Amino acid sequence: MARAPLLQLTDVSLTFGGTPLFSDLSLVVQPGDRVALVGRNGSGKSTLMKVMAGLVEPDRGERVLSPGTSVGYMEQDPDLSGYATLGDYAVSGLEPSEAWRVEAVAEGLKLPLDADPAAASGGERRRAALAKLLAEGPELMLLDEPTNHLDIEAIAWLERELAETRAAYVVISHDRAFLSALTRATLWVDRGQVRRQEKGFDSFEAWRDKAWEEEDQQRHKLNRLIKSEARWAVEGISARRKRNQGRVRALAALRAERAAQVKRAGTAALELDSGPSSGKRVIEARGISKSYDEKVILRDFDLRVQRGDRVAFVGPNGVGKTTVLKMLLGEVQPDSGTVTLGTNLEVAVFDQTREKLDGDKTLWDNLTLDPSLGVSGASDQVMVRGTPRHVAGYLKDFLFDDKQLKAPVRSLSGGEKARLLLARIMALPSNLLVLDEPTNDLDIETLDLLQDVLGEYDGTVLLVSHDRDFLDRVATQTVAMEGDGRAVVYPGGWSDYRSQRPDESRGKRTEKKKAKPAQAAAPAPVPKAEGLSYTERHRLDALPAEIERLEAEIGKLEQLLADPDLFNREPVKFRKATEALTERQTKLSAAEEEWLDLEGKAEAAQ
Repeated sequence: MARAPLLQLTDVSLTFGGTPLFSDLSLVVQPGDRVALVGRNGSGKSTLMKVMAGLVEPDRGERVLSPGTSVGYMEQDPDLSGYATLGDYAVSGLEPSEAWRVEAVAEGLKLPLDADPAAASGGERRRAALAKLLAEGPELMLLDEPTNHLDIEAIAWLERELAETRAAYVVISHDRAFLSALTRATLWVDRGQVRRQEKGFDSFEAWRDKAWEEEDQQRHKLNRLIKSEARWAVEGISARRKRNQGRVRALAALRAERAAQVKRAGTAALELDSGPSSGKRVIEARGISKSYDEKVILRDFDLRVQRGDRVAFVGPNGVGKTTVLKMLLGEVQPDSGTVTLGTNLEVAVFDQTREKLDGDKTLWDNLTLDPSLGVSGASDQVMVRGTPRHVAGYLKDFLFDDKQLKAPVRSLSGGEKARLLLARIMALPSNLLVLDEPTNDLDIETLDLLQDVLGEYDGTVLLVSHDRDFLDRVATQTVAMEGDGRAVVYPGGWSDYRSQRPDESRGKRTEKKKAKPAQAAAPAPVPKAEGLSYTERHRLDALPAEIERLEAEIGKLEQLLADPDLFNREPVKFRKATEALTERQTKLSAAEEEWLDLEGKAEAAQ
């Protein structure tokens, strides 16, 4: 017998500020659903999720929740007033006997439970909200950008938790690897409508492109029909004293249909000018070390960056990646060692804190009042790579409309602030681009464009990101910062680093984690073998299914690549399939190796 849907929206309409956001929208969430909610920035994904959570009341339509179904929503900006610590907030609503759930989740999310909410960062507050939701374990979880402000280790932990849960969930995320690994269905928000496909995010882009192609074909047919009917209406006047009023009315209806069509949102016109060429040697660091009090950031580290390199820095939050970037740029002096900068460098910086943006000033003023961008005597123009442009036209390239130009920057969404910062740095000629967490809040289409732009950029890139897919697509070298001052340089991106990382270092990290002081005594969530942590036990149980999935994907890709004419017929598809096959083979090897390590550890403890 089929189970009733957990949640159903029927004919929902919602208007914000006079503009319809949704019209006659309907959707269903079934038990066990694992759904990606995707769409362009500003399409209404977060608002739709709030409607699903019952936090926003639609103008019209019905929200039906199955009786007894519990729904959890991850708040973007949770209200922590009245709580002494982040832990107090996270356990609120739980029975005392279930407080251990928060401790288990906090370990995976690296959440300091004893932190004061008043002094906590935005990322820590968001992690507290995520910990609270996961610990409560509702039947339906609504997750809005859960990976923002998580480092790669915490993202991997969350991925495993969601892979094992029996709860249904709907997730918004810009992290391709995260969505691809977890989702089995896709809800696509596009111009006020929601479409559903019973396939995970891996299939979304092909589905989207096919839908847009069919839409373009229909629009082309409509335009041809209108043109034909308009010619008949004009030319027929001389041949007939009286028009066929029925055809005239039909022509008017066709034109009204075309006018009512909502155009697709454009893509940001991203472009980088590498400016004058730098010297072949861009940065050379020799034996640099840095500590703050008792915390060691870097110890005896060497790095040579040459023109055209794309160097990614990865590691846990707080390990010191941004500090290392500042040392390499000469903004922070190392305690020992030397940093030598190359000649003729022109640096542009995208900082994760958005410090270059003045929240109280308008978008217009943030560009025209910047000495590096302003044009003398013309407050309505900016200098874009040496050429004056009107500020409205330039910001339109980055998808900002005229109404937003005089709005304060603080009113922008995270994705809009990221686009504005990209507009600033892309106006400047540069040959060294520093990107500190550029992928946060950007939609997938803009990330694709940014990746393409970086691929064509003649200069050098230093990059910090927790987006594994983006790292794989962009980086030519990866500096892995593993804590305690240890940093190792690997060729390639994230997957290459993972495949090259020695077993010994992984074993040392596991032993170190095992040696950490235990949290307050709590009932164990599941029986576990001596020697395996709670997280390792779950990982060991989940790995066989992950290995089976990777083997199936490899089989499909090998079958596709077996076509001898694929390379000549569809070279782009061949290249992407080859890259995907290599990536999955690397992941399979790592998963098998991890399973052997954990299984051996479990057997040794028995």
